[in-house]
Amino acid sequence: MKGPSMANFLRGFVYAVIKSGLGLLCRVHVEGRERIPAHGPLILYSNHTGSVEVPMLYALLYPRKATGWAKIESWDSPFLRWLFTLWEIIPVRRGELDMVALRKAVAALEQGYIFGLAPEGTRSPTGRLVRARPGAVLLASLSGAPLLPIAHWGGEDFSRNLKSLRRTDFNMSVGEPFRIDSGGRVTAEMRQQIVDEMMARLAALLPLEYRGEYGEMRVEEEHLRPVTLEGIDQASKP
Repeated sequence: MKGPSMANFLRGFVYAVIKSGLGLLCRVHVEGRERIPAHGPLILYSNHTGSVEVPMLYALLYPRKATGWAKIESWDSPFLRWLFTLWEIIPVRRGELDMVALRKAVAALEQGYIFGLAPEGTRSPTGRLVRARPGAVLLASLSGAPLLPIAHWGGEDFSRNLKSLRRTDFNMSVGEPFRIDSGGRVTAEMRQQIVDEMMARLAALLPLEYRGEYGEMRVEEEHLRPVTLEGIDQASKP
């Protein structure tokens, strides 16, 4: 067994291990799983509370191929280097506009991958949303891919519960897919407005106590247009 066959076998094995392990450590609740497209490019974005959401989302999306960005320093770890290579994760240099990482992300979407990212750009230890950065808008504008919000909560307690030998209630809520319609040239100010609109949709999927800055911020939706699962599927066909 070599090449793609071996990689597919290993991805399936890792999925089985993750699913079994998370089943023991967490009680997982998912709402709206049927809204995840079965085919075609997709930018999936979520809030960021720690590291447990990454395997959770991987298990939710499997067997669809998914990738994302991870800080380039992660490749210093032999285990993460092996795992991220298997998952085809793209290394990114933080604190700068990494055009190589951006081009690789667009190429992955063109191949029909799901690309996952967290617009906040940093972990929220409390689980409450913080103001997002506009990088996700640049990727969506360049790729033309539809977007899908997935909110999660409960994972911020995972480490504490693990130390106390308690299971964690990990909740996920899948929103409705949409596309960005900028109407023309996108300025830096518009990118922030658009990402705030995206985060307002994400916040609406969260309980009130997790909405953070987006629970108080008033955001008028101007640039997001709905798209159906059938539309995504048809657009993905040659």
